[in-house]
Amino acid sequence: MSVIGRIHSVETCGTVDGPGIRFIVFMQGCLMRCKYCHNRDTWDTEGGREVTVPELMKDITSYRHFINASGGGVTASGGEAMLQQAFVAELFAACQAEGIHTCLDTNGFVRNYDAQLDAVLDVTDLVLLDIKQINDEKHIPLTHVSNRYTLEFARYLAQKGKKMWIRYVVVPTWSDDDESAEGLGQFIASLGECVEKIELLPYHELGKHKWEVLGDTYDLNGIKPPKKETMDRIQGILSKYHPNVKY
Repeated sequence: MSVIGRIHSVETCGTVDGPGIRFIVFMQGCLMRCKYCHNRDTWDTEGGREVTVPELMKDITSYRHFINASGGGVTASGGEAMLQQAFVAELFAACQAEGIHTCLDTNGFVRNYDAQLDAVLDVTDLVLLDIKQINDEKHIPLTHVSNRYTLEFARYLAQKGKKMWIRYVVVPTWSDDDESAEGLGQFIASLGECVEKIELLPYHELGKHKWEVLGDTYDLNGIKPPKKETMDRIQGILSKYHPNVKY
């Protein structure tokens, strides 16, 4: 019997969540509370809609030509995909059976290291790991949780030799300082060659309206996207620790 998953939405031709053109499944539910979250409506673990893997695969395989011709695949994003590990494992296994590349976009908030986690990783070709802040004193007020879960997960991925892209959102006053970038660079260097790329993502306000619709306070009012000079400075620092830093 197929596992029931709870998803928020899908994007059929995404180009920013992994290589090539991708079918992106936005999973419902997240336990982090990032101040800049642009998918605020995915937090509720009881929201979204229920689907099965066979139902999703009908849609995914209809885009297979575009996906494979571009070197793309399927990305499980969110929300937080690792809250529904059994579903993601089944989805990715079905994708690999069809010759479709699989990518896990995660904040690394993983608390159980068990056979279920390994089942997901065994059918994951690439992990996009979001590290919000290397300094936990800044990470906790930014996300409401400690970064120790994310960093432990990163080390576990490195131990398994799993290919990773590290993603870092540059938020003025929260993650755009030199000290944080240096610390992040040092940590990434410790992970070794499994890290293929560092992606710098400039903070944006595109999801702000979702907070307002839900009646929530958006704490970053007044904070604007980082200037090019800021992105260049962070890129320069991280480039000391990794040869492939893009934004």
